[in-house]
Amino acid sequence: MATKKKTQISYLGTGRRKKAIARVFLTPGKGSIVINDKSIDDYLPLETLRMVVRSPLELTETSAQFDVTINVFGGGYNGQAGAMRHGIARALLEVSADYRAPLKAAGFLTRDARGKERKKYGLHGARRAPQYSKR
Repeated sequence: MATKKKTQISYLGTGRRKKAIARVFLTPGKGSIVINDKSIDDYLPLETLRMVVRSPLELTETSAQFDVTINVFGGGYNGQAGAMRHGIARALLEVSADYRAPLKAAGFLTRDARGKERKKYGLHGARRAPQYSKR
């Protein structure tokens, strides 16, 4: 006789920033944040990046109500932190539509479309020109 696995309520949100993509799972719990099977303190080196990731939970006062599990890849720490914030905010919308107004006002629901500018021919980089010489 096969035992049925107990399903737990989980809310999903996908966040993107630059080249980083984060899949965020919110489950009812005590408030732990796990990123790629590591705690947030082990994964993110800077306290400012940890604050960025926690900001949607603190804004909606739900930091002690949910355990957050995040799979993130691509980009650097800064882009990944922005992607995680975006994903957490989107997952909180699935929890309750009442969170939309404060999250929108804080700018957490808007996808930051800025990316790397392409290199142009005749230049050393996107905008860096060769050194000018009069003669």
